Amino acid sequence: MKRILIVDDDTAVTNYLMVFLMQTGVFEPVVVNDSREVEGLLSGGRFDLVLLDLDMPAVSGMDILHAMRDRGDETPVIILTGVHDVELAVKSMKLGAFDYLTKPVDEDKLLQVMDDAMEHGDLHREIDRIPPTGLTRQDLHDASAFDHFPTQDPALIRVFHQAERFASSDLSIFIWGESGTGKEGIARAVHKASPRRDRPFVAVEVDSKPPDQFPAFFFGQERDWSGSMEEAAGVLEQADKGTLFLNNIDALTLPMQVRLTRFIQTGEYYRANSTKIRRIDVRMIVASARDLASPEYTETFSRDLLYHLMVNLIKIPPLRERPGDIPLLAGHFLSEEAERSGKKIKGFSEEFLDLLSHYSFPNNMQELSAIIAHAVANEESDLITTDSLSSYIRERISPRAKKGAKPFVPRRLDEVLREHVALTLRHFGDDRGLAAEQLGVTLEELERYS
Repeated sequence: MKRILIVDDDTAVTNYLMVFLMQTGVFEPVVVNDSREVEGLLSGGRFDLVLLDLDMPAVSGMDILHAMRDRGDETPVIILTGVHDVELAVKSMKLGAFDYLTKPVDEDKLLQVMDDAMEHGDLHREIDRIPPTGLTRQDLHDASAFDHFPTQDPALIRVFHQAERFASSDLSIFIWGESGTGKEGIARAVHKASPRRDRPFVAVEVDSKPPDQFPAFFFGQERDWSGSMEEAAGVLEQADKGTLFLNNIDALTLPMQVRLTRFIQTGEYYRANSTKIRRIDVRMIVASARDLASPEYTETFSRDLLYHLMVNLIKIPPLRERPGDIPLLAGHFLSEEAERSGKKIKGFSEEFLDLLSHYSFPNNMQELSAIIAHAVANEESDLITTDSLSSYIRERISPRAKKGAKPFVPRRLDEVLREHVALTLRHFGDDRGLAAEQLGVTLEELERYS
């Protein structure tokens, strides 16, 4: 039985929800009409889910969300309120609520959102138990899903374990990473490790189509009255029972963001030139190289969609934070290029690898692959040397770095501390408690520089 805490000052609502949930035979509801009792209940016993009203006397739903976040309570919360307010919805989801529903709510929809929220909670409890270091590829249940990702970096291997945990569910995933970090590769790995592995994986670059053509391309279209548009299935239908990957999600127009949000919430959509509601079973994975949570995107990217997506977030560390992977990846790309070109090249000079170690790789693995391809094409001996490094890359490696010394650039101490804290948090998978322990500081001191 799943224990559900229902918090609402309206007894008619709580009585209805209690009877409805008890009749399912799956849930054990606990009802609270006085919101002042919530803190004691949450601290005194484990609940699988909280159904929470916002507008209550004494202690509001927002106050309860704040308190839960501050003490690290990760019990999934669904807002169930009579006020339809997008700003409130966004604010509550930013505080950790899984979803925001307006009363009266459809019973089937409520049960589906509850199932999704509890599945999300179970997954994140599993992910929180993944140790920050010490994991290997061999610890994965399906290591073959990640074969296309050569790495020995602990932070990236932890990402693999996180991705594998998400693979077992049908929840939407948001993959964040700089250009060239392998976002589509992680999405394909999730698909390959999931129960949908034998169904289609469809990858779409959102910015590959003009904005006015994208809705029909995505959702499909019906034949119009004039006959100028023929019936056609969209990429959404091509991915039926499988996985749909949307890269550069930030390129979606606001109207498309609204339609995508509805589809993620309900599984419903309609084609262009049609008002017929359709349903489809697709696992959605989206990606972006941009920090969509920053104020810069407040006006151009729906906060509602953003917080629906970011509840299941995978962050891919950039190559410059994984210097130990550079020789490994360079060797991998060399094998591919040498086989493609028919050249017998056995490896790299020490100076060549040293120069690569001083480069920042703004386009990450894609750029490293291009550098190696250029070197193979221009190398005449059996060893890649610095003579085969392009002038473009040479110009962006400082003269002192070329001699094996990193240049010293004076920086403010608070900048250095913030950077070091950020790297430490990333290394330990954003586990603030562990990061603070390793840095020898309190959580309050950690927050000051993060």
